[in-house]
Amino acid sequence: MKNIPIAVQMFTLREESAQDFAGTLKKVAELGFDGVEFAGYGGLTAKEVRVLLDEFGLAAASSHVPLEELENNLYQVIEDQKIVGSNYVVCPYLLPDRRSIEDYKALISFLDKAGELCRREGITLCYHNHDFELERLSNGKTILEEIFDKTNANNLKAELDVYWLTKAGENPVEWMNRYKKRTPLIHLKDMTTDDEQFFAELGTGGVDIEPILKIGEETGVHWWVVEQDFSRRSPFESIEISMNYLKSVKIN
Repeated sequence: MKNIPIAVQMFTLREESAQDFAGTLKKVAELGFDGVEFAGYGGLTAKEVRVLLDEFGLAAASSHVPLEELENNLYQVIEDQKIVGSNYVVCPYLLPDRRSIEDYKALISFLDKAGELCRREGITLCYHNHDFELERLSNGKTILEEIFDKTNANNLKAELDVYWLTKAGENPVEWMNRYKKRTPLIHLKDMTTDDEQFFAELGTGGVDIEPILKIGEETGVHWWVVEQDFSRRSPFESIEISMNYLKSVKIN
């Protein structure tokens, strides 16, 4: 735990970033985060973003890039990662109209090829899950298993999201062990214990976070990424609570 750096997914701070991208990064650094995972650059160029990261002492943990952008502009995406200093680019979400069986087959083929190209350029491609990828196919496997089992482990890594795994009735620790050394990025999120299962600050909900943290180094986690899709507090207050929780956890 203590040797794995902590980033925040900037989608959590999307409204704040839209108003003041530089000021938001500065506040993230002040809260003690080691880096950020991007969800766009706030209208800035990669070079301008790199200047801000260096100024505030933050690292670029990774970047979420829409599938369409990966399909149509992969070379530029790779170059931007090199500029901001990110070693990971993540396919973050599949729109509902791209979730047919044929779509998944095409996705698997694309991710394998794109991941190979990224790898040759020193960048690692990852896939981030939600709960819909935990639906079972006719062969009994989940869609997420199919994605990882049918791609080259050197070409595609996982960014497992512990909230969505838990919401789907899965155990994040089991998934981390199943794909050991293939999970460099982990999205840390908590979930309220009521029927709503709303997003919660770390340590305040029902997701069993400590066992996840305990096996981080063993399973090859390179970054913990704090994300809270929606918050009933201000996003800055939410991520501060989550960071304070992570600082308080003692993992032997």
